[in-house]
Amino acid sequence: MCGISGEVRFDGRSPDLAALSRMNAQQRRRGPDSGGVFAQGAQAWGHRRLKIMDLSESAQQPMVDPEQGIGIVFNGAIYNHPELRRELEAKGYRFYSHGDTEVLLKAYHAWGEDFVQRLNGMFAFAIWERDSGRVLLGRDRLGIKPLYYAEIEGGLRFASALPALLAAGGVDTSIDPAALNHYLSFHAVVPAPHTLLAGVRKLPPGTLMRIEPDGRRSERRFWSLRYERDAADETRSFEDWTEILLDGLRGAVRRRLVADVPVGALLSGGVDSSLIVGLMAEAGVRDLRTYNVGFEDVGGEKGNEFEYADIVAREFGTVHERIFVPESELLRRLPEAVEAMSEPMVSHDCIGFYLLSEAVSRHSKVVQSGQGADEVFGGYHWYPKLAGSVDPVADYLAAFRDRDFEEYARVVMPPWLGVDASAAYVAASFNAPGADDPVEKALRLDTTVMLVDDPVKRVDNMTMAFGLEARVPFLDHELVELAARIPARHKLAHGGKGVLKEAARKLIPGAVIDRPKGYFPVPALKYLQGPVLERVRDALSSRSARERGLFRQDYVDMLLAEPGTHITPLRGSKLWQLGLLEWWLQTHVG
Repeated sequence: MCGISGEVRFDGRSPDLAALSRMNAQQRRRGPDSGGVFAQGAQAWGHRRLKIMDLSESAQQPMVDPEQGIGIVFNGAIYNHPELRRELEAKGYRFYSHGDTEVLLKAYHAWGEDFVQRLNGMFAFAIWERDSGRVLLGRDRLGIKPLYYAEIEGGLRFASALPALLAAGGVDTSIDPAALNHYLSFHAVVPAPHTLLAGVRKLPPGTLMRIEPDGRRSERRFWSLRYERDAADETRSFEDWTEILLDGLRGAVRRRLVADVPVGALLSGGVDSSLIVGLMAEAGVRDLRTYNVGFEDVGGEKGNEFEYADIVAREFGTVHERIFVPESELLRRLPEAVEAMSEPMVSHDCIGFYLLSEAVSRHSKVVQSGQGADEVFGGYHWYPKLAGSVDPVADYLAAFRDRDFEEYARVVMPPWLGVDASAAYVAASFNAPGADDPVEKALRLDTTVMLVDDPVKRVDNMTMAFGLEARVPFLDHELVELAARIPARHKLAHGGKGVLKEAARKLIPGAVIDRPKGYFPVPALKYLQGPVLERVRDALSSRSARERGLFRQDYVDMLLAEPGTHITPLRGSKLWQLGLLEWWLQTHVG
């Protein structure tokens, strides 16, 4: 895990090395172990390193191979790099390091742009060719690793974190109207290539961008998720699918043990993280460190799942740490979490994940985490509502969207109204080939878009704020492709995630499986009260908010009059959405 950055010029001028240095410095927390810069001609590259694979200086970046005439900056982890290394050595390639970065360089030289098809892992990279001047940017299939870019006068910059581009300067920070509609419709999700800032874009998952020396750019999608199965898949029994899935899970977890430092696990106490812990123990991990965070109980809502995490920790003999965070600490540290966000994220557990990452980073540099299971295996409440739907777009929007376009028109000022971008986006996704069943249309959208720009982005931002690498086995692309072959009825069984739960029964205690799904309340964020309410009130009434002119004052006044009343269908605060956006903009833009 690392932070990458770069500047490519098309106008004959040299890159701005001071701007590159600012980008590198801004991403220091992503890669606290070391850093470097390489510049040549019209191009310059920056890197901050977190040492996970090959701890020696041989794996330093930017990495340049003078024999092949190519260089790379890379963020991520390639789990099958030992196998790829052996294949490349058989072709005659020689290696001077033992990590995954050099494998990417040699693989690109051997197989061209299609080398990405051979990669199992999470990645964002920039590869440059010395002689042609061509640059290739790439992002992994499920968007686990971020990659932002901005056009500047006469060139282009990129970075792992959006604030790094702002630190470099020269970015158009006006609001993108379509992105604003997405943000206020999809609980802060803004699908790629958009970000809330008109001058910043993000490379979509599973995409390569080729940049020519004269500035011409072309993109191509190298992976897409298709829900297709043959007759054998359709008729295979639930029990058979359970066994096949368990084997797939074993492979996904085992691959994510590849590291030169110990790998721990985040153990929430739910079935997903508990299953990962069980599989890690089964794979022979010794002295496995597990971590669980909990908060105060509020109004009858339980604030932790310590008892369930303890069951799993005892079952597998892990070195377990409970991390209890009082509400006062959550609120005191909330500004730090907002500062760590590359884009505003309204989920209540951002601050919890931020503090959990800080505690975990004292003992571990790598952990496996359970994000993605609900989207991949059908764990959310809106999937059953779509079974047999004759109007899946409308049914999905009714269950998922925070507000319809009629209400949206009451939220934003006229210059930002535009069109119903969120409804159009869902319709385009549902109408795309590769998913015919209404449930699978929703699963595909949630897995490849909503998951990428909510839970996955949250995990990346909050863990990397403390130089902690989080690996997500449920987003192993081979496992995701396997899950797409499993008929939707098997996923919806047993109240959701049926086939996953049955696979889990073969390994983890039933008490962890047969219980309601837990949600941790952070009342000051859910119902907006106390100092957070005052911070939101100040943000929305500030001079910068008035000058930006995003929101209608009558709508803001209505929310402020009853801050705990206006809750979205997915239990978020509508006031928090508006207030966090202004807070984030004031923190990062001004």
